[in-house]
Amino acid sequence: MSKNLEMKCVPILKFKDEKLIFPIEFAKVRLCHAQGNGVSGLSKLGIKTLPERYILPPKDRLDQNKVVLEESIPIIDVSNWDDPEVAGSICEAAAKWGFFQIINHGIPLEVLENVKEAGHKFFQLPNEERRKYWKENSPTPTVQLKTSFSPLAEKVLEWKDYLMHFYAPDDEGPKLWPSVSKDQVLEFMKWATPVIRKLLEVLLKGLNVKKFDDSKESQLMGSPVVTLIHYPMRPNPELASGATSTL
Repeated sequence: MSKNLEMKCVPILKFKDEKLIFPIEFAKVRLCHAQGNGVSGLSKLGIKTLPERYILPPKDRLDQNKVVLEESIPIIDVSNWDDPEVAGSICEAAAKWGFFQIINHGIPLEVLENVKEAGHKFFQLPNEERRKYWKENSPTPTVQLKTSFSPLAEKVLEWKDYLMHFYAPDDEGPKLWPSVSKDQVLEFMKWATPVIRKLLEVLLKGLNVKKFDDSKESQLMGSPVVTLIHYPMRPNPELASGATSTL
C-alpha cells in the first residue's frame, strides 16, 4: 500500500449521513477501488472490521428467523422437452416466480465444473493480473471485472467481485479474455446456447406464439453473458450482502 495514499486519508471523513469512518479503513476501501482490486483486495489486506460502506441497514439484513423453508424455487427436469408437463411447469414458474432451476438439461457436469474452476483460478490471480480486466482497463469491452453493482450510485456496496464475459459469435473479443477462463466459458456457451433456445421456444409457445421466427432469434435471445461471481471472506458476514464466509 502506498504510504502517500494512507497519509492523505488521515483526516476523519464525513458522508452525507454524518456518520464517521475510521480513516485507515476508508483508505483501504478507496485504495482497493482506485487500483481495481475490488473486495478481493480488501479481503487480502486482512481487515478486522467490515468497512462502513458495506454495512446493510438493520431492516435490510437477512433475518434467519424469517426464512421460509417449506417452499423453494421450482426445480424442473427437462430430460424430455416434448412432455407437455415440462412446458407447463416452465411457463408456470416463469409467471409465478420469474426464475427457476432446470436439471437433466444435457450440459455435461465436467463443463459446468470447469467453469466453476475457472472462476476460482481467476480470483486467485495476483491483483496486478486481475486488474488488467477491470472495466476501465480491459483490452476488450467483452470482458469486464467489476465490484458490487454500481459502486458510484449505491449507498451500500455489495461484498462481491465479478467477471463478465459477453459473447457474440463473430466477435474477436474472446481472443483477449483471460487465459484461465476463455476456453471454459466458450465451451459452456456452446452447450448452453441450444438449451437457451429451447427454453425460448417453450416460453413463446406459452404466450401463444405459434411459429418461431428464426430471423429474430438473436434479437429474442440477446447476447449470452457468463458471469463468474466471487464472494471473498470477510469479517462480520451477517452485516453485509453476499456470501457468509468469515475471516
